[in-house]
Amino acid sequence: MELTAAEVWTRVLSAARASLPEQSYRTWLAGSSAIALTDDELLVECASEFHVEWIEDRYGAMLSELAGRLLGRELRLSFRPGDPEPAASVPAVEVAAPTLPTKGGPSLARERPSGINERYTFERFVVGNNNQLASAACHAVAREPARMYNPLFLYGGVGLGKTHLMHAIANAILATRPETRVSYVPSERFTNELVTSIQAGTTPDFRRRYRQMDLLLVDDIHFLEGKERTQEEFFHTFNALYDARKQIILTSDRPPKELPGLEERLISRFEWGLVADIKPPDYETRVAILRKKAEEDSLFLDPEVIDFIARSCTNSVRELEGAVIKLLAYSSLTNQEITVDLAQTSLLSSGGVIGGVGEPLGPERVSETVASRWKVTSDGLSSKRRTKDLTVPRQVAMYLIRDLLDLPLAQIGKLFGGRDHSTVIHSIRKVEDAMGGDPDFRREVESVREELRKPF
Repeated sequence: MELTAAEVWTRVLSAARASLPEQSYRTWLAGSSAIALTDDELLVECASEFHVEWIEDRYGAMLSELAGRLLGRELRLSFRPGDPEPAASVPAVEVAAPTLPTKGGPSLARERPSGINERYTFERFVVGNNNQLASAACHAVAREPARMYNPLFLYGGVGLGKTHLMHAIANAILATRPETRVSYVPSERFTNELVTSIQAGTTPDFRRRYRQMDLLLVDDIHFLEGKERTQEEFFHTFNALYDARKQIILTSDRPPKELPGLEERLISRFEWGLVADIKPPDYETRVAILRKKAEEDSLFLDPEVIDFIARSCTNSVRELEGAVIKLLAYSSLTNQEITVDLAQTSLLSSGGVIGGVGEPLGPERVSETVASRWKVTSDGLSSKRRTKDLTVPRQVAMYLIRDLLDLPLAQIGKLFGGRDHSTVIHSIRKVEDAMGGDPDFRREVESVREELRKPF
């Protein structure tokens, strides 16, 4: 009796499961299904494009061999991602320079790629204490562009979600107002386009293209530092859009006041609206991000593994996602189940754990690094002495241990002479206040933080 596509694939999966680690099978193959069978080809649907690439690369030859052995003839396997769940459609964005209205007809616009990533939506963004203000502001802008926060200036480190939120605003607006004219441009491309337009004598077209937008998104605005002609053009573009009540959204790695090489008149305009920072995610947010990624990519990760990754990778969302990919790759290449021990081995071997390829970062190293920077001893920081030379570095050490390791307040207090949690809270707030009011102190603390994040 001729087997159906589903029956063939069920038997192939059963044979594959016997020779693969259970975790690998459940992660990559369990959710797949066959949808068509011909004399020489079996079409299989997988959970995502990521699954398709992984299965073809790692298991394609083995699965084809199993299928051929089952049917007694050579069979080619083809994989494709399944249909995504229904979502609000995001239309194409018209960002090209408009043509003049034609007689007897509407205005036409020449389409060009928008650069808006449709995967970056509010639904896929995990909100935590580190990004609550920025997220709320972005939602408000998406509901009523140019009404409350214009410009909206988002700043924070690499891989924390600034670009995600920026694109989420565009996607939300386009879902309800598809006629909106949107332009997304990294600042370096803005500069390159300006240079090209100057060389070609098409500067008026360049200006018109950006100044007729309803929503202008400029990523990494700090790259305009020192580029006087580009700053001049952007200044006038900013004014034209702002005066026309069009929404402007900017991102940077630093707040406006800490952007050297930028004209004062630009900095003052960046502060007209709302300046919101995005910090590295705390432990709870990191766990939520990992769970969401596992759910979206149909991955099976035990809570203990998620907990280990969340405690080990503290720098950014991008680092968390990279750690998951490294772990899956290591599991597949070594043919081992995904466990906490395997996660520790894979992340340490790739330098993925904070603190580098040696031991993961701990409170002792934080205290020693801070003590060295302030020229005191780590024993002095953990003592009960309250001399002036020890108070500030002790507070900084508490702040960094909480920030990087997310230890409980009571545990941090025990590390520093048995102080109670209220003292730790007070110390953390003192450091945060000082960083907000003293740029030199902020740079010093951030320098220590970056040193601690480097491989040990």
